[in-house]
This record gives sequence, structure tokens and C-alpha cells, in this order.
Amino acid sequence: MSRETEYGAGQIQVLEGLEAVRKRPAMYIGSTDSRGLHHLVYEVVDNAIDEALAGYCDRIEVAIHDDGSVSVSDNGRGIPVDTHEQYDRPAVEVIMTVLHAGGKFDNKSYQVSGGLHGVGVSVVNALSERLDVEIKRDGALWRDSFDHGEPTEGAFERVRDLEEDEETGTTVRFWPDGDIFETDEFEFSTLETRLRELAFLNSGVEIQLVDEGTAADADDVEPGADRRERTFYYEGGIREFVRYLDETKTVLHDDVIYYSDSEQDIEIEVALQATEELQGSIHAFANNINTREGGTHLTGFKTALTRVVNDYAREHSLLGDLDSLKGEDVREGLTAVISVKHPDPQFEGQTKTKLGNSEVRGIVESITHEKLGTYLEENPDIAEAIVGKAVEAAKARKAAKQAEELTRRKSALESTSLPGKLADCQSRDPSESELFVVEGDSAGGSAKQGRDRRFQAILPLKGKILNVEKHRLDRILQNDEVRALITAIGAGIGEEFDIDDVRYERIIILSDADVDGAHIRTLLLTLLYRHMRPLVEAGYVYAAKPPLYRIRYRGETYDAMTEAERDRIIEEKCDGNPTQVQRFKGLGEMNPDQLWETTMNPENRILKQITVEDAAAADKMFSVLMGDAVEPRKQFIKERATDAEWVDI
Repeated sequence: MSRETEYGAGQIQVLEGLEAVRKRPAMYIGSTDSRGLHHLVYEVVDNAIDEALAGYCDRIEVAIHDDGSVSVSDNGRGIPVDTHEQYDRPAVEVIMTVLHAGGKFDNKSYQVSGGLHGVGVSVVNALSERLDVEIKRDGALWRDSFDHGEPTEGAFERVRDLEEDEETGTTVRFWPDGDIFETDEFEFSTLETRLRELAFLNSGVEIQLVDEGTAADADDVEPGADRRERTFYYEGGIREFVRYLDETKTVLHDDVIYYSDSEQDIEIEVALQATEELQGSIHAFANNINTREGGTHLTGFKTALTRVVNDYAREHSLLGDLDSLKGEDVREGLTAVISVKHPDPQFEGQTKTKLGNSEVRGIVESITHEKLGTYLEENPDIAEAIVGKAVEAAKARKAAKQAEELTRRKSALESTSLPGKLADCQSRDPSESELFVVEGDSAGGSAKQGRDRRFQAILPLKGKILNVEKHRLDRILQNDEVRALITAIGAGIGEEFDIDDVRYERIIILSDADVDGAHIRTLLLTLLYRHMRPLVEAGYVYAAKPPLYRIRYRGETYDAMTEAERDRIIEEKCDGNPTQVQRFKGLGEMNPDQLWETTMNPENRILKQITVEDAAAADKMFSVLMGDAVEPRKQFIKERATDAEWVDI
């Protein structure tokens, strides 16, 4: 018998202070990859935004420095520096080193806050090699410094008196701990997206982003400039957010509908605009947090929106032979932003991004019913445009059903037989099964021969699927390749998609490393994002990255994903004189063994997980790349042409 493991008081670990954060960082920031790294910045920015929400700050600057650090400055009240009675230390040190220490628990210092857990800046400190803070308040400039979360001895000091007209505020600068994070590179575009969003959600607050570290490599920097800058300031708040989202769309009315109100100390803001697009775009926020999983505020808005539009349509005899409009009819082509500010938000869901406060639904519903109903009565032209678009959507849905052809619903896919071209895997456990969606019959054949049939299924697709951005669901379901993919995944489509029915928890897009392959990948991602979005949100969608080059030298074989990697391998491994360099033109060129070893073998392959970090940014990008408007796409290509690599066609 094996010796019983000793388990007693001596085996109980007590992690004091910030030690727990350094031991299990993912518990506090989600991950230690690029996403977690950027989360550090958001935690510090959230503190500045909370000062803005309290009415004490209207300017924030985020700077990426060339030494790998990031600083966040604001003109708020400044972190308290007086002595904390309980700890007998300056308050700033308590805030930086004690979890759940802050002024956001009693609703006195902050009525509304995004960082209600009180772990924000102390977690940033815990996960940084070094953190410096400068505070302007109480008539003086104060400084403090921390080393791996611990106060640097003698660092806290009163530096000087403030000038007569000098503003108060806080600057936090931190250097992430390289032993904890997998990457130390802050991406300008990632921060830009989030900071723009925060500026939209907090009208009148100016947020500036500065990049001093990579300006020389940036294509959008003026000649001679030593840094890259963006400034976000939106007096119109979420109204301008909606206009931004609709820049690439044809709108049905120029004015953005906007209304706001408050009840039980809960503030509600809504902005919306109808477009000619087939895809709706509704984004909900609670205390500046993007509630990607929705929640009670979104439910209340959807319910009231459907009722208000139906009431108007009936009262003005606009329904024709329709009995009523469904929610999906009303939301077709609609862009909306809902922002709720709640003194005590309760978040739930898989990623804690779903608002759960039950009272919010009724408040949003009643405010929307009153305000939107009044707006439509006072603006009949806009009301008729919105109703007309919804009626058109309803008629298309009804006509498809009456034609007894492929419907807009799962009924078109109810056949129990799987697509004939699908080479299914032996496993019936979705958690260990993966589906490779492969470009072309040739590559599909190699993939079928090279796969591990125990857990890998192969679905070859012929040609390019339909661009679903430009068609309604009835037309989409007439496409054989789309229908084969939906049936293989097994969870339906659209409103009736049920993620619990998926047959594979890894859906891997495998396309050539060329322009056509990228286009096919984009078409597939558009389908999955628009009509099976829970797959993307759950992290089930991946793109495989096949190698571009195979280098052979003295019996050894090396695969390179980029030209730069090819050159590095030749220099380091081949003494500058390889036996053979093979450029893969496409997946079909690889024999089954090569395809398995380089692209399908879990031990060697490179997969990129497709995530929706920012649904609004993703929504806008799909509209730019795949929508009807040509000019925004031309502009996008112009701005990013220099980022493209030369590819042999």
C-alpha cells in the first residue's frame, strides 16, 4: 500500500498580504498572458475614472515608456497620504499593499465605481517589479516607491510645496514583473480600444494615450515625431459612440436617439440608431464594464424596445398583414449602447461580465418604454423608418417559412445525418474533440489521412462560403458549405443556437497562409461571430497557423512561420548554407505526415485562439471588412498597407 499523505495543520499555508496575488495571479487578473498584462493598466485607469465619476477628475493620461513601464496620471483629488490609524502607516501604503483596502465600500467617497472589489491597484503593485507613485494633495507633492509589492524603506517623502495654481492628482508608474508575465509588450492598439471606449462612456473626460517606446516603428507617426499619441474626448458620450460604430454603415436617420434618467440612485443612458444593415449591434455596460454576457439591463432594454415599436406600429397601422414584430425583427440593423451606473452592481456569468441586479430590468424597461415611446411619437419620420425596417425583416422571415424551403431557423438543420464530407472523430466527448475546418478538398484529403482519428474530425470546405454580413439567414442557409458546417457543429444557428449541444469544443480553421486563405478565414469568422457568437465567447474557436517554410540541413528539418524566422534558422542552425528551403504555397502541397507534424499535432502545432475582448471593436471591424460600404474598407487598407508582408501569388 502507498504511504498515506500527511495532512494536518502543518500543511496549511497562510499567504500573507500580497503573497497570495503573486502565487496565483490569474485569480486576480484572469491570466498572465498579454490580456492579463493589459489588465494591469485598466485597473489603474479605473481608479482615475472613479475620480471622474465622483466629479473630481476630467483629464487622464496613459503613457507607455521606452523602459517597459506604463504610467497613469489624473487630475483627481490624489490618493490620501495621511496616517492610517489602524495600520499606523501612510494611507497610500495601505492602499498599495493591503487587499480590499480602498474608499469604495461605503458609498461615501465613491457613489459609483467600476473597481468595487478594492483589489485593483494593490494587485498591480503585487505583480510589478517596481511601482512608483506621485501624489499632489494637501498642498504638497508626495512620493512613494514599492519593490515587488513591498514598500521601499524610506521612500515615502514630502517632496515640495505645490505651486499656487498647481492641480492635485495622482501618477502611478509600474514595471510588470517579468518572472510572472509571459510577455512584457504593451500594445498601443489594445489600450487605444479600451481608452476610447471609456471616453465614450464618460462624456467630458479627456483621455490621452502616449507611446514613447515604439514610435520609431509606427506607421502613423508624423516624420520627426518622437512619440505616438491619441486623445479621446467626447462631449456627446454614448451618442458619439453610436455614431462611431455606424461610421461604415448606411443609417436610416441622421439623429442618434438618446435618453437618460435615474431611479433608486441607478443612472440609465441609452443611445440608438437604425441602419440598413442586416446585423444588429447592441452593447451594454455597467459601471464602465463591458457586460459582454448581457444581463438584466440588456433584457429590460430588449423587452421594452420590442413592445414600444409594436405599439407604435399597431397604433399607426404599419404592420400590414403581420400580427406583430418579433424582437429579432426590431433589432435587425439596430445599433445601440446601454450604459448603467449602479452603486452596488452584482456581476455573474462565466467571466463575471453579466449584470445580475434584478431591479435593473424593471427600471430600464420602464424608462425605455416612456422615453423611447415619447420620442417616436414626436419624430414620426424616424419612427416609420424604424418600423419599416422591422416589417421588412419580419416579412423576409415569414416568406422563407411559407415557402417550405430552408428557413431562418434550426428546422432547416434538423436532419440527424451528418454531412457526407465530414470525417468524424471516434470520441463523443466534446471536451476532447476538435473539428478542423479545412480549405479545399486537396488539403482536406491530407488532413483526413494525417489526423488522429480518435479526437480529430475533418470538414473540408469547397471554395469560399457566402459573406453572411450581406445576407439574411434564409439566404445564408441555402449555402451548402455553411449548412454542412452548422450541421457538423450541431448546436443550431442564430437565436436558437445552444452551446450545450456543440459536438466539438475546439473548432479550428485551417486555411492557406496566403491572401485567399486569409479571406476564407475571415468569411468563416464572420459566420461564427454573427450567428454562433457563443462559440467565440466560450473560447472554442481557433485558427491554425501552418508554416511558410521548411528548411533542411544535414538531415535535420526546421519549420518557419515567417520570413524572419526562416532567416534566423538559416543563420543559427545552418551556418548560412542550408541544403534546401521549401516554400509551402498551400496546405495541399503538404503530404499527410507533414500536415500532421507541423499543423495538427498538439505537441508541435501553433493555434491562435479567437476571442472577443471588445465586442464593439470586433463589430465595427467586421462591418468595415465585410460590409457594403467600400470607402471605409479602402481607407482601412491604405492605413495598414505598410503592415502587410509581401506574399508570392
